[in-house]
Amino acid sequence: RSERTTAAPAAAPAAAAPATYTNDLDGWIKESLAVMAQHGIPGSYEGIHRNIIRESSGNPNAINNWDSNAVKGTPSKGLLQVIDPTFQAYHVPGTSTDSYDPVANITAACNYAADRYGSIDNVFGAY
Repeated sequence: RSERTTAAPAAAPAAAAPATYTNDLDGWIKESLAVMAQHGIPGSYEGIHRNIIRESSGNPNAINNWDSNAVKGTPSKGLLQVIDPTFQAYHVPGTSTDSYDPVANITAACNYAADRYGSIDNVFGAY
């Protein structure tokens, strides 16, 4: 008579906990970098932060109602001051379609900057 043994089922690997980000400039940049990495969009924390501080002082609700874009009816909006046509053209799937959303604004702007300048890291003035 043969003994039959059954091995205990292997434990399933623990699922990686989803990344969490703080709801502030640091967290928005870090979340954007994670989305950018998934889509092959170049950029660094420093390059993004430098441009945000210059463009909006870190205010995700910033809007420019006085420059040439605003005069044409398409004011620059959000952390990286993106006009709606540029936001729509460079929107990154999986992010909000609201151009004021910090992560969507950063990733779209970085996608645009990558297309036009190679990376947001290469932007040192209005773009």
